[in-house]
Amino acid sequence: MKKHLLTLSIIAALAACSPAEKPKPTEKSEEQQTGKIDAPALEQKLIVKVYDEKINAKFIKFSADLIEQFWQKNPGYAVYVGYYKYDDQLSIPDEAGLKAEIVFTKEKLAQLQAFDVSELNPSNASDYYILQNQMQSSLFNVEELKSHQWDPSNYNIAGVFGVILNTDYKAKDERLRTIFKRMEFVPEYYQAAKANITTPTINHTKLAIQQNQGALGLFTGALHTAMTESNLSTQEKADFNFRIAKTTSAINDYVSWLEDKLKQIEADGSAKDFRIGEALYEKKFALDIYSSLTAKQLFDKAEAEKNRIHGEMGKLADKLWPKYFATQVMPDNKLVAIKALIDHISVKHVEREKFVASVKAQIPQLEKFVSENNLLEMDADKPLVVRETPEYQRGFAGASINAPGPYDAGANTYYNVTPLDAFNDDQAESYLREYNHWILQILNIHEAVPGHYTQLVHSNKSKSLVKSIFGNGAMVEGWAVYTERMMLEQGYGDFEPELWLMYYKWNLRVIMNSIIDYSIQVTGLSEQGALDLMMNEAFQEEAEARGKWRRATLSQVQLTSYFTGYSEIYALREELKAKLGDKFNLANFHNQFLSYGSAPVPIIREMMLNSL
Repeated sequence: MKKHLLTLSIIAALAACSPAEKPKPTEKSEEQQTGKIDAPALEQKLIVKVYDEKINAKFIKFSADLIEQFWQKNPGYAVYVGYYKYDDQLSIPDEAGLKAEIVFTKEKLAQLQAFDVSELNPSNASDYYILQNQMQSSLFNVEELKSHQWDPSNYNIAGVFGVILNTDYKAKDERLRTIFKRMEFVPEYYQAAKANITTPTINHTKLAIQQNQGALGLFTGALHTAMTESNLSTQEKADFNFRIAKTTSAINDYVSWLEDKLKQIEADGSAKDFRIGEALYEKKFALDIYSSLTAKQLFDKAEAEKNRIHGEMGKLADKLWPKYFATQVMPDNKLVAIKALIDHISVKHVEREKFVASVKAQIPQLEKFVSENNLLEMDADKPLVVRETPEYQRGFAGASINAPGPYDAGANTYYNVTPLDAFNDDQAESYLREYNHWILQILNIHEAVPGHYTQLVHSNKSKSLVKSIFGNGAMVEGWAVYTERMMLEQGYGDFEPELWLMYYKWNLRVIMNSIIDYSIQVTGLSEQGALDLMMNEAFQEEAEARGKWRRATLSQVQLTSYFTGYSEIYALREELKAKLGDKFNLANFHNQFLSYGSAPVPIIREMMLNSL
């Protein structure tokens, strides 16, 4: 009876935290229509009912069929997750394709909502809400946000071609033949892109120009070299060269078209504002983040946490000031004192030319600490490769992870680190002071071990493909942020006060991400206002602050995922510690939490509480 009560409790809880209002199917009871179930009514049902295995089996088949159809319609995304059945196909984002996507999604959403969620076991119930969220988000993006009309950076073919070229899922010559087939559709792809773009923003147009220029290097460089060195026949190589020429011509044409478009919208003032406004922001937040909070509530929470962190940093400033400024009186304004300390010790950083190499050298040290302290399960058979960020991915973030999906979990995970080639001396020094001796270690915890890389390895082992494929950004980013604090709490760095001071500075970046993203997109915060907040209240270097401003003008909501997920994961850990007392084990918590794939934290919370 207890098991049954808990199981239906999770369904009720999941329904309550579903982030968007559910469309009502016809000829269903009110509780079936909304997905919200009255708890007393549930307890009554529990006495006489267990889960219907046939209904759960039917749901599992529906999910599997839906995923297969999804890959047919999204072959590029399929390649990213390691599903190569449709690797030679390139979807054309034309008007007919968009209309077909809407029809397909609405049809499948109606079929999904025909299931009575109270009949599903907890794992399937959580998959239900993830699928519902995925489809509602897809419809929102096409029908309401309409970024396909104003964001030209949506259109860039290089990424999938790069994955096919660099992933050894079949013989290299066969992969080249696959690439040859995909290239056939590139001109049509970019023609559709130009037809879609009606009201571009200046910011997204500039990004699209930069990244598509970077895409050219893949085809004229690495891909051309691989073809030349291959065992393809002479005729195949001639045909390949011809198709590369057509592909690069199509990319160049798109870039030229964008450059002309940019001149036009700058001259006549017809560019779309990159800010999406409060209504769209709140809805996008609900769908993308899947939190128990609204965007405004998260903003308020971030403001409160910022003040708390300032207090902790003030205590460290009291301790460190005599060490570094023995002959100077500490300023009465603690923020001024903290900034002076950070500025003073940030000069300790790696050399510009050794930035990427230094990142690579730190990974084994982090792996050793996690292993020796038994913090969570690591998998030495899933390789992490540190590399310079490919040209076609630069311009958005300085460091990132490209991980294989659950279908090809043994493939390399790439840790992309952007070298400082594009910076002048002053810009490089500012960047290196931001990623100084201490913060570079925290960055590597976040991106690699035990952050993104480790979490994504675990995610690929999840028994639920739904949870692994349709990963929740707040959970993924939140885990990486959570591990930063967890590692320091467990003794990484020997509780060095300088490391903790820099951690708080880094954590303020996460908090400030939420503050400035909401403020920029909803309340119209200016560039100077955002820079003042980041530099004077989060102690960021100017180069970092300007880069974050640029990023906040190119994305919406995503910057809030870090603080949302982190705060929810940390709260869950503390909740379970209180419930379990001496029985709580940190490694067990981490391994169990990660076993649910990249599901939203509210769903994982209910799953873990249900397992007690």
